[in-house]
Amino acid sequence: MQFFKRNTDRPVGEGKDGDADTAGRRLRLLVVDENQTARTVIARRLSHLNHDVALAENGFVALNILITRPVDIILIDMGLILLPALATMKRIRESGLAPACAIVMITSRTDSASAVEALKAGADDHIVKPFDFDLLDARLRHVATRAEAVGAFSRQYAELDARVARRAMELGETREALTEMQRDRARLVSSIQALHDEIERLNAARA
Repeated sequence: MQFFKRNTDRPVGEGKDGDADTAGRRLRLLVVDENQTARTVIARRLSHLNHDVALAENGFVALNILITRPVDIILIDMGLILLPALATMKRIRESGLAPACAIVMITSRTDSASAVEALKAGADDHIVKPFDFDLLDARLRHVATRAEAVGAFSRQYAELDARVARRAMELGETREALTEMQRDRARLVSSIQALHDEIERLNAARA
């Protein structure tokens, strides 16, 4: 596995003027491409754009990397052979190793059908090679921002769902307590009525 990380004096998460800037932060990328030259060129150019880039020569290596390294975006070349691109994406999704990351497919300019197939299969975006790296940088940051928003929404939804579940449990316990109180009341009324009937019987016997 290769890893490209550019040293920078600018703090992660700050823009050029020092202001907080989510879109300008360093992204953690994983590039999956069986072509060694393509991997190296992509990694070097993206590292110069202030990204940390890990490289995988096939889908199996990518899965191993994800066990120990969190990523924001995975770029997968549609030309993978050992483990095809869509199969690689499916295994990554099913593994749960990168639940919040976005997956971007790399396609050739003449292969629009593959791009359509990738998007239908669940890819978050696709990019066409050869790259305009400034445009690629903007696309990746946009995808990362969108993935973060979706992740935040998912977390809020999960928290709300948990609160609803807890409330339902509390209401269930309250209903059970109320039902038990009603049973106790019914038993008390029955006991009082039985006692009243017994007193009435004793009074009638004395008369």
